[in-house]
Amino acid sequence: MKNSLSLAGDPLALLARGRLVLLLSAGGLLSLLLLGGCARPPRVQQLFNGKDLTGWQHVGPGNMSVEDGMLRGHGGMGLLYWTGGTFGDCTFHVVYKMKDSNDNSGVFIRIPVEPKEEWMPVHYGYEVQIDNHPEPDEDDHHVTGTLYSLTKPLARPGKPGPEWNTMDITLSGPQTVVVLNGVTVTDYREGEPVPPRKFDFEPQRGRRPDSGWFGIQNHSDGDIVYFKEISVSYAR
Repeated sequence: MKNSLSLAGDPLALLARGRLVLLLSAGGLLSLLLLGGCARPPRVQQLFNGKDLTGWQHVGPGNMSVEDGMLRGHGGMGLLYWTGGTFGDCTFHVVYKMKDSNDNSGVFIRIPVEPKEEWMPVHYGYEVQIDNHPEPDEDDHHVTGTLYSLTKPLARPGKPGPEWNTMDITLSGPQTVVVLNGVTVTDYREGEPVPPRKFDFEPQRGRRPDSGWFGIQNHSDGDIVYFKEISVSYAR
């Protein structure tokens, strides 16, 4: 019969594979419902394919290119953003290195609308900073792994160039956690207190959306950062 549920096979074996769900009906009868793939592993999507800029769009001055399988910036300040839509409740995995001992870039998250120019993401999204040694007039709120100018780092595990760094950024509803080289640098929940703006190039204060657009910054010709992996994973 069409759409009938087949329970062929050993139920214990199916249960062991995580494909069997037991449902207790209102009348107290125990029924078995077979669900295909109800216990799936995390889904991973490679955003950067290591070959070209498929799926990406650049806004603002400068540009970005692929060199020896790595993404890098030219000039700036601009933003390369993923055109495939918004992200929420996920973890971004970014592997990067600085060309020099220290260089400046950033990973942008929770951008509220699709970027058309470079400053809207700065002011209304979050920049997860890449800069181990901020300018003399900037404080710890501007160091690698912080939400730029908003959060104080819990640690400073950033490695100088040309060593590789791994950055994992987890969005869980209103919470943002940044883990750099296995060490938590930022654990911020929307609404927690942040310092006032000190400079006009710092972001506007205020709540960011639970889901938003994603991008990578090209800061300037003097700040070259190479990205060899950019991926996103979902728990379900």
